[in-house]
Amino acid sequence: MKRTARTATAPAAAVALAAAGSVTSLAATDNDAENLTTWAVAPQKKVTPQTPEQDEYNKTHNRPLPAPELLQPTLDTGLGNYRTRPRNSLRGDYECAASDVLADLSQKWIKEFEKKYPKVHISVNPPYAGSLGALELIKGKLDCVFVSRELRPTDIQGFHDAFGYDPLSIPMSGGSYRHFGFLDSVGFMVNKKNPVDKLSLDQLDAMLSTTRNRGGEAATTWGDLGATGDWADKPVHIVGLQPWNGFEEFVRQRVLDHDGERGEWRPGAADGTTPADPAVHWEKTVFNLSKAVSEDPYAIGYTGMAYVDSAVEVISLSDHAGDPAYAPTYENVASAAYPLSRVTYFNVNNKPGKQLDPVMEELIRFILSKQGQRVVSGQQVFLPLRSGQTRDSLDVLDAAP
Repeated sequence: MKRTARTATAPAAAVALAAAGSVTSLAATDNDAENLTTWAVAPQKKVTPQTPEQDEYNKTHNRPLPAPELLQPTLDTGLGNYRTRPRNSLRGDYECAASDVLADLSQKWIKEFEKKYPKVHISVNPPYAGSLGALELIKGKLDCVFVSRELRPTDIQGFHDAFGYDPLSIPMSGGSYRHFGFLDSVGFMVNKKNPVDKLSLDQLDAMLSTTRNRGGEAATTWGDLGATGDWADKPVHIVGLQPWNGFEEFVRQRVLDHDGERGEWRPGAADGTTPADPAVHWEKTVFNLSKAVSEDPYAIGYTGMAYVDSAVEVISLSDHAGDPAYAPTYENVASAAYPLSRVTYFNVNNKPGKQLDPVMEELIRFILSKQGQRVVSGQQVFLPLRSGQTRDSLDVLDAAP
């Protein structure tokens, strides 16, 4: 059985986007328009790995914020207002941690929260690192951890081995759209010569996995994925990331995992420990994935939208065949309509059946409110959650008495 932290999902919801002084609603756009089916995006400026010096700087100062996107979403009008408890009803000193890209946002949230409850003091101190996950909670020295990705399966297993239950992991904000290093959305790319312009998550699972938890037969040719004519018998060449990787884990959870079962990838030629599938190539980092797809007419691969630095086409995705397919446009990602939009997480140790610490509970409720998501909007890097997403997160919180 798949082991995951108790967490919420991210459904689609309506959003309004402000651009050049005007506001465009999601409902007023045609997300199934032909020109959105295959999304030909101009290659982004090539990004390079962080140097050891940059990593050390980030651990002590947090990662420098990128320039904001030109477009910025307005807050979902369906978000609930935060109901402040009596001013002196909460008190205590708490120590939390954050990944380097969430240090700034988490501190902004806490600053606003402490204005409401002046007897509460929550510190988020260095080191800031993406490796801060459930394992840091095991040590018992931290009250919460803000993490900008899904927890590692080994983190969750280690936590479960220590306590007998999984950490409580609740989405707190959307990821970014395509900011390098700031939890950018994920897109599936095909070569510009490829006629396939959209796929369902079911089709992706049939193509990528050995487990095929979503059902159906294995897809090994482009004809299996809907191509006709000369393309029908052409092989599908898969380009992906060697496990474990944050992008790889996200795609695995969203596409290969299904109905509580953990999905397994077709084996790629990267670690040399298993017989390699000749149709699968694993890269060790995300930086060359779009280049690999651009050079192989039969290739398909996934990458963060910040790393699309070669001439490829990013296809639209749907959950199942016949469902609306969404391209990873800014609007679709900001509205969470696009299936591979990402979220950040608040992680805390909460034993099932036991009341969550009241300060931690109120901090979560504040972050998930209109006031908390306004902090996200003001930062202009991560995307505020939509009301449907906050309801899912609150449902998880409410399920913990």
